[in-house]
Order: sequence, then structure tokens, then C-alpha cells
Amino acid sequence: MSVMPLLVETSATFVGRETQLRLLQEHARRTHQEAPGAVLIGGDAGVGKSRLVSEFVATRPEGTVFVGGCLQLGVDGLAYAPFTAVLRQFLRERGRAVFEEAAPGGVGEFARLLPELGEVPAERRENRGILFEQILRLLTRAAQDGGVTVVLEDLHWSDSATRDLLVFLVRNLDQPGVQFVVTYRGDDLHRTHPLRRLLPELERIPGVHRLQLEPLSRYEVGLQAAAIRGAELAPDELDALYRRTDGFPLFVESLASAVDPTPGESPDVPDHFRDLLLEPLHRLDETALSVLRVASVGAVSGDVEHEMLYHAAELPERELENALHTLVDANVLRAGRTGYRFRHALLRDAVHGELLPGPHARLHLRFAQLIDAYPESVPADRRAAEQAHHFMAAQELPRALQASWWAAVRAGEALAASEELAMLERVLSLWARVPDAQERVQGHTWAEVMSLAAGAALGADRHARARELADEALAVLPHDDDDHTRMVRAVLLRRRGQARTHDPNGGGVLDLARALELHPPHMPGYGLLLSILARESLLYRVDRDPGPDQRRLADLAEAGLTAEELAWSALRLAERSDSSGDGCAATDARITLGGLLMSLGDPERGQPMIEEGIRRAAADADPGLEARGAGNLSHFLREIGRHREGLEVLEESLARHAALGWASVHSTFNNQNRAEILFELGDLARAREIVATTRHVNFASKNRWYVQPVAARAAAAMGDLTAARRAAGPEERCRVLTAQRMNVVQLSALAQLETDLVEGAVDEALDLSGKVLERVALAAAPGYSWPLVEVMAEAAQLGLDPGRSPETAERARRVRALTGEVVAAMRVTGPVQRAHAASCAARFAVIDGAEPERALTAWRAAVTAWEETPMRLHLARARLCAAESAVRAGDRAWAVERVREVHAVAAECGAEPLARVATDLARRLGAALSEGAEPPGAPAGLTTRETEVARLLAVGSTNAQIAEALFITPKTASVHVSNILGKLGVANRAAAGARARELGLV
Repeated sequence: MSVMPLLVETSATFVGRETQLRLLQEHARRTHQEAPGAVLIGGDAGVGKSRLVSEFVATRPEGTVFVGGCLQLGVDGLAYAPFTAVLRQFLRERGRAVFEEAAPGGVGEFARLLPELGEVPAERRENRGILFEQILRLLTRAAQDGGVTVVLEDLHWSDSATRDLLVFLVRNLDQPGVQFVVTYRGDDLHRTHPLRRLLPELERIPGVHRLQLEPLSRYEVGLQAAAIRGAELAPDELDALYRRTDGFPLFVESLASAVDPTPGESPDVPDHFRDLLLEPLHRLDETALSVLRVASVGAVSGDVEHEMLYHAAELPERELENALHTLVDANVLRAGRTGYRFRHALLRDAVHGELLPGPHARLHLRFAQLIDAYPESVPADRRAAEQAHHFMAAQELPRALQASWWAAVRAGEALAASEELAMLERVLSLWARVPDAQERVQGHTWAEVMSLAAGAALGADRHARARELADEALAVLPHDDDDHTRMVRAVLLRRRGQARTHDPNGGGVLDLARALELHPPHMPGYGLLLSILARESLLYRVDRDPGPDQRRLADLAEAGLTAEELAWSALRLAERSDSSGDGCAATDARITLGGLLMSLGDPERGQPMIEEGIRRAAADADPGLEARGAGNLSHFLREIGRHREGLEVLEESLARHAALGWASVHSTFNNQNRAEILFELGDLARAREIVATTRHVNFASKNRWYVQPVAARAAAAMGDLTAARRAAGPEERCRVLTAQRMNVVQLSALAQLETDLVEGAVDEALDLSGKVLERVALAAAPGYSWPLVEVMAEAAQLGLDPGRSPETAERARRVRALTGEVVAAMRVTGPVQRAHAASCAARFAVIDGAEPERALTAWRAAVTAWEETPMRLHLARARLCAAESAVRAGDRAWAVERVREVHAVAAECGAEPLARVATDLARRLGAALSEGAEPPGAPAGLTTRETEVARLLAVGSTNAQIAEALFITPKTASVHVSNILGKLGVANRAAAGARARELGLV
């Protein structure tokens, strides 16, 4: 591809324009094969037009794209500038001959644009028509060898000659082969701009399409920024970046890599962007510019009300109106119902950045005072924050601190934790410079404000920041023994403990337990502490070799403070307390206690407790607690086989939250629960669809721990290993052994192991199984441990298949022994766990070399157990294993019936790997998969013997091992392997084994 200097250089990651890129590629195909045409790509400055075109150009064959750009010399710029660049590229890449062919009478007209071609002929009236015709001929001839694409950038700066030539070419090209891709800035098209008339004219020409680029979504900005920084942005950072850039990729590229600004302040607009934004303003008169500067101060939240602007500008009303008309006509300001908004947020920033220090301070102070004088001119939710901004900019520090405090209060009321944290950190940054700071924050001490900031950081999922704030406050808090100081210290410890529960190094329980020792029971917050410690006691990972946190939990339990007792204590406290905080703590404890009872096999007591917790949370308008209750209830209903009932709970909760406008805030966790239920019901496609929707919303990292495993498991079950590995990536594999919460360990391990087994990575599955079994006491949490140990037992069974290496077999025997220990120690509650236990027993029977009849009996018992659940795919897998045992026991007819059932369910659920294995067993049995059908043939034209060899290749057998297993010579095995490689179209044994697994031969 030739060098394209006019297309801007950008970051390596292309985000958010895949659909538009496909449209351009399809348009190129049509124009090159069917009829010529053009695509007009519009959008504001910085929205990514040039980047989209660059990505498209990169997909075109070398030497077929020619690029020109209009110059910013006003509407009447340099004539034919983009076409001159295109023609010069033709001359450089294809030589003079193409011009001579296009102009048999001489290339003189081309010389008007390219002096290097020779002398310019004498002026004639028809010269322009000749030039246009010659360029048309040149493009037509050039396109005969596969087509050409002509890119014209920045048509908003084009001169009239360029526009005329473009219209001529688009109207007169009548042979396939030429595609025009034209870009323009929609925000530069003022009311009298020539393109305003030209674009509709062009669109009426057949083959011309307009493509409008919109800013990136918040999710796409996050992807772009993460690629630029090399790491994902924290939610509050992403919110700030998205708000600052309005989703414009050009500005994201600059600001995403900028140094983090001072809290509450915006980073400066880079100089080259400022020049780009301010250049059109040079044509405005001084009064209009003065009003624009005032507006840049007032539009701190995007809009500035007309009344506020009138009082701040201090101009006669008619003079102000004239200035505003000028600004609106110039497309600098956009008029709303009662105020004005800058065309782009960065334009406002650029204008604001040009203010001199004196006017800057004076105008900000003026707007801060006007908010007091005309409070209705600013929405109540913005009032404190805007005032805090203005006072801070004016360096009125006492008033800035006070306004920041009230802005934090308002943000807290609105559940906007990131904004609350930002305002509280501003309060803290000003504390030492304001003598009466405590009086300005409703009497709170510095330590209490630090504690509130740590709480806000927790709410914003900024756990490291929460710990830093708590550490700093605890280090200087006096060790006084009065109740109030003890309470403040306890709350700081509680918040630090909550933050440390997300730390792989642990320590959270130690802090929570110490907080419980310190917190006076009669002081506010004690009930909340009880409920949090109860919940963490249930969720915390239990290791074979307990760490400090686990030993502390054991000490608490020995002292009578089990999770159950802690939850009951929170409930009893709420009954004798009028505190709303204790009431919320009691609701939380009620949900925890109900879940504990259900997990112990007592749904008659547990379910009503959770349902009561949900009702109380709804009455208190606490969507977080309400969602937790619904999620927990559905989880435990699923665990006892009442999947449909659990699904109804979730869907009712999600619908209620959607109606209240809460869905985007609290739906991720419950959609994960919903997807998990559907996965177990066999509705794999729907489960994946639901999981996919959660990836396009902002959700905390902890929710990702639950969403990603479901995504991986559903994808693996459908045979989509690419998606499964993407969801169960290296980071997720590491989390199996580093996460502090037991259910995260279990879910992550399930996702990894199920993906490993579908992929045929038995050694990797055995390795991970061994590490988890040796470190984690799985029997302590049966809910997810039962499916986990069954998958581990399956890995052990596969690891002992004939043809596996001695090392693999040894690891498999170790996993078998450890899973046996877990199964022997683990309680069984409900039909689902009974079915898992039956499957484990059947697998152990096979692994331990039981007689075929005994193994078949075990698998039939497992099938019967699974028939008591709604989990179709689990039942199908048990039936398939039972069918294999039936074949060994000589009951072929029963095996054939089961295989047909398995294949039908697998096909209906989209479980491709399971369907392939069922098909292979039917092939080996010589049985059809349905009445009246033919038995499946050998895959890829393999013979029966080659199929047997391929099956052994898939488990990593050498030629010698294949020969021993099939009673043939190693040389014969080698011949079979060579034939298999040829028939499967692969280059080596490893690839052949992978292909055999894909075909269901293992």
C-alpha cells in the first residue's frame, strides 16, 4: 500500500466502527463489481472519520487506493487540491503513461494540476470540460484492473472547483470499478455553507450513500482508553473521560493517556486541539467573543441558562441578543429551550482556557453568587456542585469547602459514589487551609470525613483508595476510650476490612473482627457491622491450611459468633432500635440467614426469610438489597432443583427495577443468576445472549467474577472455544487460586475445567484440579463444589484412558483420591446435589475398574437421579456415560436408545460437543440416531481402523502406544497416522488429535 500522509496517525486499537467498516467494504465490492458509487462520511471534528477511512484503506489491495485532502483555506480554498493530490499519486505509482492514455491529444490539461507533466495549453472555454473528461477517463481506465477507491478528505474545506469536479465524476462514471469515499465535518456546515446544498444533490445520484458517524458509547470509550493505557479504567475514571470527551475518539486518544487531573479539575485541552477548536472563532466580533467567554464559565455542566448569562454578561439586552444570534448562527452555541450549550464540550474548555486570571476569577465568583441570587436557574441536583466549582475556581476556599461538602451530601443521596468521593476529597484537600472547616461540614471531624470518603470509595468499587483513606485516618486518630472515638475507629476498620476482602492477600476478616470488638453495641452502625461480618463469614474461602482470616473466623465461631449467630444478633438489634441503618442491616442479615438455612437444606424456613428481606428492601427503596435478596433466593432455589421458580423471582425483580429506572445499576448480578439458571436448563443460546448484554454496561469488577464463568461455560458447552477461552482467560485462571471468596474460586474453576475438557486439554484440567483440591477445603461449601468435583472426576477418568502418558495417569489417580475425600466429607442437600453425588460415584466406579455390570448399575442410578431435576444436559451426559457402560456390559439395545435421546437433546440445546460424542458412539455401535435413518459414517472419510487410531492420537498416544493398544506393529500405526494426517488436512499429530476431538472421537 502506498504512503498516505493525509490520513492521521492514531492508536493501534480500532473501536466501535465495525459495522461502518463492513458497510464500506460491501460498498467497495458493489462499486468494483456492479456499478460505481460514493459514500459520504459525515461527523463532527474528532469523531473518527479519518480513522475509519484508514482502517478501510488498510483492507484494500495495494495500489488501488488514492487519497487527497482539502486544505483549510476557507470555503474558497486552493482549487482542486484533493484531486491534485490524487493525480500526483497516480503519476508517482503508475507513471506518465496512464495520463497519456487518458489524454490521447496531449496531457496539457493535466498539467494545469500537475505542472511536472509539461506546459499548460492556451486558455479555452472548453478547457475545464476537457480536464474533467480526461480525469474521468483516467479513473475509468485505472479501474479496469480490479477497481480503485478515491478518498477525498475534509470536503467542508473544499473549493467550488473541487465540488464541481466531484459532482461531474459521480454523475458520469457509468462503468463498475470506481468508488469515492468522501469525508466532511457536519459541525462546520453553517447555514450558508455550500455543502448544505450539495450533499442532498449528491445523495439523489444512484449509488451514493451518506454515512453519519456518531460518538462512541461509554463502553467503546472504555475499550479505546484501555487499549491506549494498557489497562482498564476505573469506573469513575471512565465516567470522567466519557463526560469530558463526549465519546469523540480523537479527544479520547489524547486525554486517556493524560496524567490524572487534580480531583475536581479538568485537564487542559491539548494545544493542537485548542487551535483546531478556536480557529473558527477568529471571525467573530469582540462582543460575541466576550459573551462566549462568559458562557464558557457558566456552562460548567453543559448548559448555561439565558437568565444567568444575562446577569453575568452585564450587557444591554438587545446587545446580548445580537451577540447570541451571532454565536448560534456560527454554530458555536446551540440554543435550547431556556439556555445555550456549546457545540462541543472541548470547545467550551478551549474558550475557557483562554481566559486571563483576573476575568477568570471574577466571572467564576460572579456565577457562584448568581446561583445564590437565582437558585431556580440551576437544577437542584447541580446547584451545590456548580457552586463548589465556581468558588474553587475563584479561590474562595471557605465557601468552596462548604459547597463541596453539600455537593458530596447531594451525591451521596443520589447514590453517586464516585462524585461523592471526589467532593469529599476536595473537602479534605482544603481542610488545613480553612480554619473553621469543621463548622462548615455540619460539625464532622476530619477523621469522620475521611471515613465517609472511604465509604464512598467502597461504593465506587475503588477498594485500594478506600484502604488508603482508612489507613491514613487510623494512623492519626487518637486512642481515646470514649464511645464516639471507639465508634469512629470501628467504622474505619470496618470499611478497611470491606476493602481488604477484595485483596488477594486477605486481612479483611481481621479488620471486621477487630471492629466488632471496638464498636459500642449501642452506637449507630453496630447492626450493619454484624450483618457484614455474617455475610463475609459465609462467603470467605476455606483452605486446608487456614490463613489468619480463617483462623480468626474459627476463633469467633468457637466463641459462639458463627455466621448464623451474627445474623440473628443483627435481627435482634433491629427489633429494639429505631435506627434506619439498623433496619437495613437487619434486612441484609435476614437475607444472609435465609440463604444459610436454604443451603443447609431447610428451604421451609429459609425461603420466607429471604422473601421478607426482599419485601423490606423494596419498602425501604433499597434496590441493592432487594436485588441481592432476589439473586440469593434464585441461587438457592436453583441449587435445590427449583430452577423455574428461581427464574420467575429474577424476572419479576428485574422487571420491577426496569420500571423504576434501576435496571442498569443493579441488574448485572441477577442477569448472571438468570443466565446460570438457563445454562443449567439447557437454554445455552439464551444464556449467552443474556451474558452478552451485561458486557455493555458499567459493572463492578466483582460482578465480572460471576459473569465471566457463566459466559465461558455456556460457550464451551456449545463448542465455541474461542469465546470460552476469551471469557476464561489467563486472568480468570489465576483467580481460581487467588480469590478470597469461596464461590468465586468455585465458579472460576468450573469455567476453566469445563473449557479444558471440551478442548481436550486433560493435562491442564488435571493440573488445575490438583492445585485446587490440595489448597481449598471444597467440602465446606457444597453448592458449587458438587458440580466442581464431578468435573474433576471426569478429568481423572479421561486422564486414565488408554494411551495417556504415565505422568498423566499419575496425576489422574491423585485427583481421583482427592475428589474421593471431598465427596466422602461433603453433605448432600436436594435433588441436584444427589444427582451430582450419583454421577461422582459412577465415575469413581469406572476409574476404580469396576465390572461393567456394576459400572452400568452406578450410571443407571445417576440417570435416575438426574431425571428428578430439570437439568437436561446433565441428564444427557449421564445417559451417554450410561450408554458407554451398557456397551461394555453387552446391553447394546439399551445403549442405542440412550444415545438417540442424548443426541436429540444435545441438538436441541445447541450442545455441539455433546452431540458429536453421541454421534461417534452411534457410529461405533453401527446404529442410526433416529428411526429409519442410516448409521453415521466415519468422519472425514476415515476407515474404522483409522478412526480407532485417531481416537488414540487425540489423547496423545505415540505410535508404540497405538500399536500396543490395537495389537498392530508400530510401522502399521505410523502408516495409519500418515493416512489420517492427509484425510484430515493437518500437518502434524497434535493437529490431528485436536481435529479428532472436534469430530467427537474422544
